[in-house]
Amino acid sequence: MTAWPWYVAGPLIGLFVPALLVVGNRMFGISSNLRHVCAAVLPTRAEYFRYDWRRTGGWNLAFAFGILLGGAIVGLTAAPDGTMQLASEAHVSMTALGVTDFRGLVPRELFSWTALTTLPGVVMLSGGGLLIGFGTAYAGGCTSGHAIAGLADLQTPSLVATLGFFAGGLLGTWVVLPMLLRH
Repeated sequence: MTAWPWYVAGPLIGLFVPALLVVGNRMFGISSNLRHVCAAVLPTRAEYFRYDWRRTGGWNLAFAFGILLGGAIVGLTAAPDGTMQLASEAHVSMTALGVTDFRGLVPRELFSWTALTTLPGVVMLSGGGLLIGFGTAYAGGCTSGHAIAGLADLQTPSLVATLGFFAGGLLGTWVVLPMLLRH
């Protein structure tokens, strides 16, 4: 199986946002799904969770379920030889950080129970979760919502948020991750 070429995948992603607006004035994004799930399963008096999640979030929950299902399908069918496919430059960079086990879909030195219970693993999980949660709340949406939907709608706040997401990603990849892995 090969990936779709950029000239097919790109326009399809780009057409997804206007299609959502035409179909029912729906916005694209994934970060609001936690709120929808909480509203659906937690009986609460908190005003934030008291709304008709079926009307406003039902389709988005279906979209999130599709993401999970697609991930499961890829996880079960990809990498038939058991080795993840990396560009040679990425392989060299990861090896320099001490990552050597490339069997499976993710490096075991980063994504195993043993790795996640170390100090760097706890810092990555809790720090990353805190920063993602704060950033999503502060920016008023997630990377997909801003970078795909917001930019397609020519929203200046989405451009600022997307630049911030990319800057944070670069900082995390080139500064924070090497500091954590070289303990």
